[in-house]
Order: sequence, then structure tokens, then C-alpha cells
Amino acid sequence: MSSLSSGTLMAGKIVYDQFLSGNRTGLEPVLIAAAVPARAKQRVAEIGCGAGAGLLCLSQRLPELDLWGIEADAPSIELARHNLAANKRENVTLLQATFPYDLPGTLPFCRFDHCFANPPWHPTEGTPSPHAQRDLARRALTDTLESWIKGCTRLLRHKGSLTLILPASLMSRACTALTEHRFGDVTLFPLWPKTGREARLMLIQGRYGVKGPSRILSGLTLHTPEGGFTPESSRILKEGEALRLSLQQVQAATRANPGNS
Repeated sequence: MSSLSSGTLMAGKIVYDQFLSGNRTGLEPVLIAAAVPARAKQRVAEIGCGAGAGLLCLSQRLPELDLWGIEADAPSIELARHNLAANKRENVTLLQATFPYDLPGTLPFCRFDHCFANPPWHPTEGTPSPHAQRDLARRALTDTLESWIKGCTRLLRHKGSLTLILPASLMSRACTALTEHRFGDVTLFPLWPKTGREARLMLIQGRYGVKGPSRILSGLTLHTPEGGFTPESSRILKEGEALRLSLQQVQAATRANPGNS
């Protein structure tokens, strides 16, 4: 295995190694894992799981899930296995495949309750990264976003959810692709860097085979004016609290805390 750097996720709750060079893990896998509306014992797949950060964070919050990770890069799959073993995660299956093109014709699993992904989004015509793994993780083909959304329809059960984290500049394309492939109840959740700053990242979630209306939630402010994490983002990034994006979750939270609605 290539040279690694050792660190942690979620304020030390998860030990996590990553490659010294190439794509580095940021806040995105922690945030997207917090947004998956899974319940105990459900089946969840991460598309493009990399070294396993998203799978680790989701299983930290919900240890009884049946988790799958799909990843094209063989060294990343090997590192994900290493990280999962180091954190004693035994309920995760990893599949090396370039999604969705070389998935097995007969999938070796039943339909999933939820899928989530942080798709590559850097433009195809941009300058290539000198690190092949970083380039694979970040460079989108012209149809990457649309093909990943369409590919998830092969995996999801009826009414299953798909959660994506994307640059705000891709919001329109993502919403169009979700609608074309029969996703409804589409929710947009902006991630504000600080109060008064425009959101560069967006969580987008839809449910397969439903016709519910779209909505934009108030989102999450990540940092205080001084640069530290806000109390709300700290509870998610450090303590593993869930983000509520689905209509059912928002309604349940409002009923439980009517003064905060």
C-alpha cells in the first residue's frame, strides 16, 4: 500500500488513514453521511466510497446498517478495507466497479433503502491532476452526474432515497436529472461557509418513484465569524448528530421541538 498519513474523523471517534498524496478527505463525507435518512438494519450503498470515510461516519451513527461501498480505484478499495478493519466495522461489503458501467449483470444484492454519493465534478477539460487517484476522484466526464443518478435507479427500492453533495453550480443539472429519472420529494440543503456568504456546496436528496414537491431548507452554517465551527455544525461533524433533510424527518423534529420550527 502507498505511504499513508494517520488521523481521525469525528473528533477522534474514528481512526482514519489516507494516502499522503492524491485526493484528501474534507468535510464532505461527514456531512453527507449525516444526511442519509437511514434507520437501523436498513441497506445503504455509497457510490464512490474512496477510502471509506463516509461509510465509517454513517456506521458510527447507525452501527446496525447493512452497508456497501462501490469504488473504481483498487488502491482506494484496499485502503477502505484497512480503515474499516481498524474501526472494527464488520457489516460493510466493498465492490470494485466503475459505476454504473461495470456493475454485475445480476447484482449480488437486493435493492437498497438508500444510496449516497459525492460524485466527481471537476470539468473534463480542466488541467489534469498529477496524481491519478486524485484525478479519478474529482474529474467528471460529461455525463458523470447524470449517469450516477440513473445508475442508482438500478440499486434503489421504490421510495428509496438518494443523497448527493455537490457544488451549488451543479444544482440545476442535478435537479433536472433527478426529475428525468423519477425522483421526487427533492430537497435542497445549502451549506453556508459563514453567515452572509454564498453557499458553495449543497446537499441534494430525492426519493425514487415518488412525485412529491421540491423544497429548499434553511441549510447549515458551518463556521462562526471567527472561523470555528458553529454549535450546530459541531454537533454533526464531531458528535455524529443527524442532518434532517427528508420531509418526514423535518416534520418529526418540528413536532418534537415546536419552538424551534
